[in-house]
Amino acid sequence: MVGSYRGCVMERWYLTTLLALILHQIDAAFWQEWDMFHVPGGIQGFLVFNLLAVGFLLHGYRQVLLVRPSARIYAAVCGGTGVATAAIHAGFAAAGRDEFHLPLSVLVLLVCLVAGTSVLVHSRQHRSSRSPINT
Repeated sequence: MVGSYRGCVMERWYLTTLLALILHQIDAAFWQEWDMFHVPGGIQGFLVFNLLAVGFLLHGYRQVLLVRPSARIYAAVCGGTGVATAAIHAGFAAAGRDEFHLPLSVLVLLVCLVAGTSVLVHSRQHRSSRSPINT
């Protein structure tokens, strides 16, 4: 039962991180983030990146829901992505960039940080098992 509870908590933090990352990418389109990162192909490169990144993280979420052995790895990638997203944008802010300073932009980045950290913590505690995690 404890393993199931931990899995359920990890699943919720993963979903929260994933949602925050998707919201951030919607916000990133407004701020034309492809220019900030000098993405090859501009908006087209940005869209290809998001297709791959969001697709990968959605596949990972399925692995977590199905309690697959790879769930911990996907959770670590998702959590790390959330933390890295917040850290990179904090670095941009410290360097004087003024994108992502609107209240909801900042809130989404904070959620990326908190949820990403939480999914990392819970993914380390999670032991893959074949029992359903949503019990």
